Amino acid sequence: MIIIGVIVVILLTVGIVWAIDNYIPSKLKAPLTILLWILIFVLGYFTFMSVYNEIKFHNIKQDRYAAVIKKLVDIRDSELAYKEVKGDFTGNYDSLVKFIETGKFAIIERRDSTVIDEEKTKAYGGIKYTKEITIVDTLDFVSVKDSLFKQSNRYKTMMNIPFAKEGTKFELKAGMAGEEGKKLPVFEAVAWKKDILYDQPKELVKIEENAFSVEEINGDAIKIGSMEEVKINGNWPKVYDPIKD
Repeated sequence: MIIIGVIVVILLTVGIVWAIDNYIPSKLKAPLTILLWILIFVLGYFTFMSVYNEIKFHNIKQDRYAAVIKKLVDIRDSELAYKEVKGDFTGNYDSLVKFIETGKFAIIERRDSTVIDEEKTKAYGGIKYTKEITIVDTLDFVSVKDSLFKQSNRYKTMMNIPFAKEGTKFELKAGMAGEEGKKLPVFEAVAWKKDILYDQPKELVKIEENAFSVEEINGDAIKIGSMEEVKINGNWPKVYDPIKD
C-alpha cells in the first residue's frame, strides 16, 4: 500500500509539472519546476528503498529460517533417539545432551523359530503341537552421538536459536497426547519469528507473522512436533527441508 501511494504521488507530481509548464507564468515556471522535480526524485528514492528493503528482508528471512530449521531437525532426531532408548521424549536440554553423549543404540537381530507349544501339547494329551516365535538377539551397541552427529559437536548448541539475541533458546516441551487410555509420548520445539528477526524492521516482522502462503512458513513461529497430536514433522514447506549431509 505504501508503494502504491508513493507511485500515485509521483504520477500526480509529474502531472503538476506538466500543468506548470503549460499554464503558469514564465517567471514562476523555473523554481516551481525545479522544486517539483526534486520532490519526484525524493519520492522515487523512497519507493526504491521500500522495494529494496522488502527484497532484502525476504532474503534475510529465508537464510535465517533455513538455519533455524536445521537445528529443529537436529532436536527432532535427538528426541527420536531418546524415545527409542528410553521410551518417551524429554523437555530438558541437559538430559538430551547428556543422553547424546552417553546413550547407546542396541543393534539387534530378529529371527523366526519353531518351538514346542507346551500348554497346547499338555492340553491335548501329549500330542505335540508347535508354534512360531520371534527371537531377538542383541548383537552390539553403538554410540548415539556417532550415529547422529559423527564427529560434529553441534548438538551442544542445537538449543540456541540462530541469529536471535544471545541466550534465546528453542522452547522445548514433552508430554503425552491422545485419547484417554491411548496416550502416546509427544514433544514440541518452537522458535518465534520475532526472536529470529528481532533486529529487522518491526513493520515487516509484523507482516511476516500474519502472512499466509503455501510457499512460506505461516504463523508467528517455526516449530517441529506437537503437544496436541502425535506428529514429528515441522510446519514449513518442503522448499525449506535441509539437504542431508
